[in-house]
Amino acid sequence: MKDYLVRGIVESRNCRVFACQTTHLLEEARIKHGLWPTASAALGRVMSATLMMGAMNKNNEKMTITINGGGPIGTILATTHSDGKIKAFVANPEVHYTYNDTGKLAVGVAVGKEGSLQVIKDMGLKEPFVGTVPLQSGEIGDDFSYYFMASEQIPSVVSVGVLVNDTNEILSSGGFIIQLLPNATDEDIQFIEERMKDFPPVSSLIHEGKTPEDILKVIFEDVEILATQDLFFECDCSKDKMATALMTVGKDEIQAMIDEDHGCEMKCQFCNEKYQFNEDDLNEILKEID
Repeated sequence: MKDYLVRGIVESRNCRVFACQTTHLLEEARIKHGLWPTASAALGRVMSATLMMGAMNKNNEKMTITINGGGPIGTILATTHSDGKIKAFVANPEVHYTYNDTGKLAVGVAVGKEGSLQVIKDMGLKEPFVGTVPLQSGEIGDDFSYYFMASEQIPSVVSVGVLVNDTNEILSSGGFIIQLLPNATDEDIQFIEERMKDFPPVSSLIHEGKTPEDILKVIFEDVEILATQDLFFECDCSKDKMATALMTVGKDEIQAMIDEDHGCEMKCQFCNEKYQFNEDDLNEILKEID
């Protein structure tokens, strides 16, 4: 089944809802980056939340999420243009921790919580919107919930999860977000809190074969689905973009690459694609700088 997300509304409970499945795109990211299980879980949770946040934007604006909690995984970065396409990476893909008492993947330990979650929205204005909040747990879902409340003043439930098998393959990945609308009542809040008590992990529901629509209907019988969007792990890197990046290192550095190494290799951090530049390529870049 392909990866996709849905956007909906629950008028009876004064909230808007989002749900997604990201299993296949996370498996693609796992292979490209050589992710170990806990790194897969961390990146998958961030990508699911980022894609659902992208679905909240109407004008295909670029959005970049950066998380660094001081843990061994280092920086997690994901970028989308709200078009269902996402690219992302973790600084250290070879991270694996589990909690002793449950055996579950210890994302909070890998990420850490001595740091921040930053959201950058480029809406085509002179300056992008930047919202930064301190991490609460490093478990990702809680941290996005806190971001929505602290930075955007929107009470939200954020549930994201990843299930990995014994050979490190992704069995399931996805999540859902519930956001209260301004006219929500105490009764609406209480209803949602009750529904979330002992609610099964979203990764388990997806692994059982439940679709994003199914998951929302488990919570709200009368949810109305407004839109559906296919999702992809897709990088927009190219040799031209790498050449532009090379220009920023300066003429002396490029000349040294020519004289000492007779070329260079550039690797995209988002997808690990490698680009070769020979002496002629580098000489052309030097001309461009002039």
